[in-house]
Amino acid sequence: MPPIPDSESWPTGLSEQLEPLVRRVLAPNPSPYTFTGTQTYIVGAGTEVAVIDPGPNDTGVSGHADTNGEGHVDAILKAVGDAKIVAIVCTHTHRDHSPASRPLKAVTGAPIIGCAPLAMDDDGPRADTAFDADYAPDRVLTDGERISADGWTLEAVATPGHTSNHLCFSLVESGALFTGDHVMGWSTSVVSPPDGDMAAYMQSLQKLHDREDRVLYPAHGPQIDNPRQLVRGMLGHRRQRERQILRVLEDDGPHAIPEFVGAMYKGLDPRLNGAAGRSVLAHLIDLERQGRVRVEDERWMIHA
Repeated sequence: MPPIPDSESWPTGLSEQLEPLVRRVLAPNPSPYTFTGTQTYIVGAGTEVAVIDPGPNDTGVSGHADTNGEGHVDAILKAVGDAKIVAIVCTHTHRDHSPASRPLKAVTGAPIIGCAPLAMDDDGPRADTAFDADYAPDRVLTDGERISADGWTLEAVATPGHTSNHLCFSLVESGALFTGDHVMGWSTSVVSPPDGDMAAYMQSLQKLHDREDRVLYPAHGPQIDNPRQLVRGMLGHRRQRERQILRVLEDDGPHAIPEFVGAMYKGLDPRLNGAAGRSVLAHLIDLERQGRVRVEDERWMIHA
């Protein structure tokens, strides 16, 4: 996993033009889970724009992905300038993505549109950032639904897996796809049960692989100019992890989750051990559903 680049390479609070209809503003929340921070995208070049993933709001919990969003709403408003925000669009409801939707709506009156709300109790310590329990959309989009305004059209692409409510958004006019946390430009996504689902995540990856998007704009890390190649590699990586889990069990017998992490993730930043464990658990649950492994007293083994 690459180190977080210096702030001069990834300045926060500035509007960066990526293509005629797309600008980016980086939130000040770098962390082991967000890389340089959450990237908010402004779509539109005319009098009406959309804001995708408005990001964290003010100061959060140290060490998590929502560590700091202070000043980010002001930076978004400055980048938008005299244009009218007509949609505040959220890919999913982790706290580094959706909380700033509320203060942005309060200032602009724009509706919050996109993923469904999600409230849940986890079954164990989370390594990924917590959900935004206060997220309240004015309109929920389903797969294929569109919103449009002055010179732009966004189409929802349902991509459950990282979270059950995750959506990507296609910019119809340019062939760009905003991928949230489903596909990122710096790391693989954490899939954390019970809401995160590895089988759904793999199906969603295949769905993106079968599309013909020109460029992917993730919420974290650089843009992806070779979408199919990268997604194909991500599918292969997840299949390799599954094979690795089965080899560990076949060669060394039953394992608990921390033992898998130690065997499979050599040289991992210790702060990410929890995240790795959650993704291992997601693979094991998928393998259990296939009848290939079973669990007994929190130790996983080959299904005899």
